[in-house]
Amino acid sequence: MARTELVFVRMSDGVRLNATLYYPSSDRPWPALIEALPYRKDDLTASYGDEYHRFADEFGYMVCRLDVRGTGSSEGLPAGEYTARELADIAETIGWLASQEWSNGNVGMYGTSWSGFNSLQVAMLRPPALKAICSIMASDDRYADDVHYFGGALKQLDLVDYPTYMEAMNVLPPVPSVYGDGWRDVWHERFERYEPWTLTWLEHQTYDDFWKRGSLREDYTSIEAATMLVTGWVDGYTNIALRGFAALECPKRLVAGPWGHSYLETSLPGPNTDIVPEMVRWWDRWLKGVDNGVDREPPIVLFARRPTPPSPVLRTYRGEWRYEPGWPLDRSATLPLELAKAGVNRDGEGPDELEVRGDVGWTAWISCAGALPWGQPQDQRPDEAFSLVYDWEPLEDEVEILGHPRVALRLSSSAPVAYLSAKLCDVHPDGASQLVTRGLLNLTHRASRERPEPLVPGETYDVAFELDVTSWVFEPGHRVRLDIAGADWPNAWAPPYASTLSVDRTRSTLELPTLDGPTPAAGRPTLPPPRSSQAVMSSAHGHELDELIWRIEHDVAEGQTRAVAKYGGPVEATNNVPALEQWYGGTVGVSIDDPGRAYVDATATYVIRFPEATVRTRARLNIQSDADAYTVRLELDAGEGEGEDLGWSRRWDRRIERELQ
Repeated sequence: MARTELVFVRMSDGVRLNATLYYPSSDRPWPALIEALPYRKDDLTASYGDEYHRFADEFGYMVCRLDVRGTGSSEGLPAGEYTARELADIAETIGWLASQEWSNGNVGMYGTSWSGFNSLQVAMLRPPALKAICSIMASDDRYADDVHYFGGALKQLDLVDYPTYMEAMNVLPPVPSVYGDGWRDVWHERFERYEPWTLTWLEHQTYDDFWKRGSLREDYTSIEAATMLVTGWVDGYTNIALRGFAALECPKRLVAGPWGHSYLETSLPGPNTDIVPEMVRWWDRWLKGVDNGVDREPPIVLFARRPTPPSPVLRTYRGEWRYEPGWPLDRSATLPLELAKAGVNRDGEGPDELEVRGDVGWTAWISCAGALPWGQPQDQRPDEAFSLVYDWEPLEDEVEILGHPRVALRLSSSAPVAYLSAKLCDVHPDGASQLVTRGLLNLTHRASRERPEPLVPGETYDVAFELDVTSWVFEPGHRVRLDIAGADWPNAWAPPYASTLSVDRTRSTLELPTLDGPTPAAGRPTLPPPRSSQAVMSSAHGHELDELIWRIEHDVAEGQTRAVAKYGGPVEATNNVPALEQWYGGTVGVSIDDPGRAYVDATATYVIRFPEATVRTRARLNIQSDADAYTVRLELDAGEGEGEDLGWSRRWDRRIERELQ
């Protein structure tokens, strides 16, 4: 197993960042790989180490795992996601790696989610030694394709997970055995000076400079390093797949699979793969100069999904892997389906009217599927009872789509702020309605997500927007279905007002991005099989959970619908990792008749039992909304010992106006 070394790398402003280096046993010089995360390399995510050892032991790469500034055992304060200082720190560390006596001068950067984001963003800075990146499950649009906003609406269900647990994680101390003397002083400063990230995100409700910074979509040409993108069709960050690939001007490759926001070997759904050998082929070409032909292969590897009985714990999709020669494709076409030629679940002439309910959408659950309880859509029919449902005739031939479906609707709303949820579904011969892809538009963002404008109640608008990118094959005997609703709950916060949407089907279409004929790319890709099997009761990285709750509650007496999610458990100590406990979860709710009244109540707790001390942190987030504002209370507690009464406590109370949402 690779020799490891803990080092502090001093930044230009004097702050020291802690890194673990994994040394190959092969002859030097070596290229280096860097992954930079805030998720605490020496305890909470120490299990990731197997991957770093593989890169070093099996493939001859020096690996640097870095705790970003203010997290884990690095000095400084955790100031936010992908800050300019974080990216500058990583660029400096890349330069440091390239200057070491064992280095061949070439550095690669990679990672999943956060480290996929900052791989893209650091590449935009063009540090000279950074020659190639692999960005997995990341986004080119920090506003629309992350865990914060969806179509201009605040994400609700996500708030009981990542935003809450990051508040608790950010105020954990350095690892005593890594940092050394003074770790308690650093911990106290980290806690006392911390500014909650969630409040900042709520204060930026439109696509402003806060979100533009670090969004590759603003400048695809900024990247020169060879870039490999890995995306999943049921991941919430997958829109980068085709639009990002098309816009990048560097050497590039795309692997688009069926996966959720999860470890690709254990993702639900599969089929699964061990992505490490595919990354190594990319690194070998661009960091070692090995002429392995990866740059001459068709640049897109994708899994074309086929209808599969829907299930929230779907293990694998039907479908097949294939190559594509690029994007856009010569055989792409747009198939317009007129709503006037579809059957609809409404009677009579004139516009199709829909009374908006705030709790429609629960069968689709969350737009960023990962490990449970962030599972996959089930049969959509319970929600379709409260939606406009447009069905076309059963298909006689296959229709394959690849790209962004688009809806263009003529509509009006009775309220100045309203949402439009569109779901493309595949209706199986037995009647099951399977979600293919979805989109949401806050209609005040219809012309600009930077400067939204209210609707004039009763006025007619022509509105068009894209659904999330997808690959799907509609088979003979199946139907194409479009569901229209005024909410996508609990995925997104419900709109502020009860309202009526009116759709003029005679002036409305669904546009499908179809493919005519098979791929011209020769051969068929064979991705490495997974080394481990899937487990339903497991985390995103494949570790067993002690508790898992996923529950929908329809409270008739209260006139409220609630979603409850909780997961976590203890992890036993090993020679390298202290014993720890992690618990995440909470409840989101919405009023059925008054959708502006909604709430989040979430808690995240960490307990780490170091040999030197047992430390605890806890975050409690409560957000209540009415039509005008979000009322936020965030409580942070931290301390030592086994008791529930923690020594330090801080609280923030804010009322944040809803900006046309």
